[in-house]
Amino acid sequence: MSVVEEIDVDVKVELGSAMMPIHHVLRLGRGAVIELDALEDDPMKIFGNNKLIALGEIRVDDGKLSVVVNKKVSGNSHR
Repeated sequence: MSVVEEIDVDVKVELGSAMMPIHHVLRLGRGAVIELDALEDDPMKIFGNNKLIALGEIRVDDGKLSVVVNKKVSGNSHR
């Protein structure tokens, strides 16, 4: 098990995305809202080392956020 415990995996969860010019980004202030290209019920993308590995959703239970994996993704589809 010690070999597996030493493997680093970068995990990233993507809720949606937005494109905007850098001058708009530089003018964003505290509390700014950025509209994403995803709807509330759309699945999140879960990446491992920049490769799409699963789709999931965010849940809030007793004030704690969690990520629930709903579907394992094979290959590079949905990216």
